[in-house]
Amino acid sequence: MTGPDDQGELHPTIPAPGAEAAVAEGHGASMPGTADGHATDAGRSDAVLDVRDLKIGFRSEGKLTLAVKGVSFHVGRGETVALVGESGSGKSVTALSTVQLLGDSAEIEGSVSYAGRQMVGAPEKTLREIRGNDISFIFQEPMTSLNPLHTLEKQLSESLALHQGLTGAKARARIVQLLDRVGIRDAESRLADYPHQLSGGQRQRVMIAMALANGPDLLIADEPTTALDVTIQAQILDLLAELKADEGLSMLFISHDLGIVRRIADRVCVMKDGEIVEQGPVDRIFSDPQHPYTQKLLNAAPTGQAEPLPDDAPLLVQTRDLKVWFPIKRGLMRRVTGHIKAVNGATLDLRAGQTLGIVGESGSGKTTLALAIMRLIESDGPILYMRQDIQGWGAKQLRALRRDMQIVFQDPFGSLSPRMTVEQIIIEGLGVHGVEKGRDRRQMVAEIMTEVGLQPDMMHRYPHEFSGGQRQRIAIARAMILRPKVVVLDEPTSALDMTVQVQIVDLLRNLQRKYGLAFLFISHDLRVVRAMSHEIMVMRAGEVVEQGSAAQIFDAPAHDYTRNLLNAAFPQGRP
Repeated sequence: MTGPDDQGELHPTIPAPGAEAAVAEGHGASMPGTADGHATDAGRSDAVLDVRDLKIGFRSEGKLTLAVKGVSFHVGRGETVALVGESGSGKSVTALSTVQLLGDSAEIEGSVSYAGRQMVGAPEKTLREIRGNDISFIFQEPMTSLNPLHTLEKQLSESLALHQGLTGAKARARIVQLLDRVGIRDAESRLADYPHQLSGGQRQRVMIAMALANGPDLLIADEPTTALDVTIQAQILDLLAELKADEGLSMLFISHDLGIVRRIADRVCVMKDGEIVEQGPVDRIFSDPQHPYTQKLLNAAPTGQAEPLPDDAPLLVQTRDLKVWFPIKRGLMRRVTGHIKAVNGATLDLRAGQTLGIVGESGSGKTTLALAIMRLIESDGPILYMRQDIQGWGAKQLRALRRDMQIVFQDPFGSLSPRMTVEQIIIEGLGVHGVEKGRDRRQMVAEIMTEVGLQPDMMHRYPHEFSGGQRQRIAIARAMILRPKVVVLDEPTSALDMTVQVQIVDLLRNLQRKYGLAFLFISHDLRVVRAMSHEIMVMRAGEVVEQGSAAQIFDAPAHDYTRNLLNAAFPQGRP
């Protein structure tokens, strides 16, 4: 079958072995071998996972929408296969279909075979035996995957009790062993901790421990490093590679970050619009991509550098030895016994049209510094805006400052109200600040939407009706409609596909050039930082360890920590 029947139905079918056209995985041979031009994979009889002619549709209001359209690939024993492509290409849906986790609205056709056992149409009992036991998942955001109300011990013990019948002391010993194996220090002392007490990297290690608990054959990792700093990413990737070698794991690795894929995968399947357009060995895909879409993905990296600043660019923001210390209170009387030095002496100058990139691991103080400059949290030390110290300003003076200083957050879906239309979201700031009262505000919304690359006729839609890149454009439009002078960009591209990152970087550059905007650009993506920044500040544990021009930081880093960041971000060599 090639799709739905005349009634729009998908019917589960199991193709005969060898029914698909075989494709040799040599130079240029991973390209299409079928009449319609799609990449194919004949599968292998000894494959841990063998997917053949998989089609997945979702039914809503009687209409069937195909998300996966005839996908075929296999994962050999001890092999890592990466599924890459942009959001909406069908990567995660394909992965979830391996153990039939797609929900009641999904309709599946084709074959998904695990170790020779057919998963499409398998009894629920069979699926329960395989889920979490033979096939385990690591998801993108561990904070949403872990139960915030349960300790680490309780969460890990559930799987052990369900699949192995381990309880009590035996389960506890196994949990300590697992946590120690994935690099959680003093594992036994962390059993009573809750997820919020762990860093992002530690939470991801706990997710890996849960996935390994029952000795799976196949590990499916769905964007497992997207939200992590570059050094933590490198640690997690090293851990996965080590586990693969030691445990004999097979791995299906899903990512939109081709740098990570190049580092961890043996073979690559490139997906676009629900189809695999190219697949082959990782070296061949990266050195000699055949499909135009693969070539586009490989070329989708922010490039270039910030334009030189004019000598007379006015100074907008200055700080001198700025500190943000949070008191530690203990005892019955809650006396201050020490301080968390979130920012411990930051000095910077920011001019109109300039981008200052702030980099460092999570917890280094990047966002805290930006919030202090915007007077959203308390701090010590002078903060000068247009040569006026704003530390002593009251609420009335700060209201005017808020219009001049705007912020764009990492997760636009979390920062946009799901109950407001795009028009209401963008226009809200005009009402709060009482500006442009004599103008047609709807026309202003239409103009700013056009400027950030959105169609004005979309203004009546809600955030969930947009892609991730479109939502980030909405967040930028919300900030830009007030015509600010300083914009804080807090990880604005980290959750986006590589091709969308390039689009957002180009948009920000154009807006900066047109309006002379000053950017405080916070990011762990050093490629984007280099493309955007005039100067870079490197922070670690609240301290500024190095500061200088982008060329100086990238070409001749002076501090060991800076060199470690660069080596983690560019294991193949700096661009």
